[in-house]
Amino acid sequence: MPPTPDHPAFKLVKEAFPSKRFRATEFRAQSTLIVDPADLHVVMAFLKSSPGADFNFLADVIGIDYLNYPSKTIGRFAVVYNLISFARDDRFFVKAFLDPSIPTLGIDEDPALYLDSVTDLWPGAEWPEREVFDMFGIRFRNHPDLRRILTWESYPGHPLRKDYPLRGRGERETYEIIDRTSA
Repeated sequence: MPPTPDHPAFKLVKEAFPSKRFRATEFRAQSTLIVDPADLHVVMAFLKSSPGADFNFLADVIGIDYLNYPSKTIGRFAVVYNLISFARDDRFFVKAFLDPSIPTLGIDEDPALYLDSVTDLWPGAEWPEREVFDMFGIRFRNHPDLRRILTWESYPGHPLRKDYPLRGRGERETYEIIDRTSA
C-alpha cells in the first residue's frame, strides 16, 4: 500500500471543503493536490489567504499535454500551479486536469478547455497564463489580457500540443526571409 501523502496543506483543504473531491500525490517529497477545474479558484484563494496555508507566492503556472502518456490520466491536459509559502519555506503544487470536447488539431476554441484565472489572487500569473494559452490553447476566464505571448496573433495552432505537426502547418514555407542588407 503506498504511503499516505502527509503535507499539512492536504488536511487544511480537506477540512475547509469537506464536500469536494480531491486527489493527493507525493513524489520525491513534492506534494500535489489535484483539484476539479470548477473548484480551482476557490481552493487557490483558500491556499493563499488561510493562515495555516499562507501560500503567498505563485512561482509558476505550466501546462502539460498527456496525449499518449503510458499510464491513465484524468484528462488530456493539466495546468499546474507552483505555490510557495515564504513563512514556512514550503512548496506545494495544485493541478487541474482538462479534457477537450472537440478535436485538438485546429485552433478552434474548445469550451472544455477553460479555467478561472488566478490573476486576481497573484497578479504575477498574468504572463504564465498567457503562455499556457498560447502554447496549449487553454483559456483563462477573467484574465485581464489573454492574448498570445510567444507566437503572433494569427498563428495557426498551439505548438506544445503533442498532436501539433513537428514541421508546423506551413510556417516554414510561407516565412519571409530577410537578409542583413534589407533589414
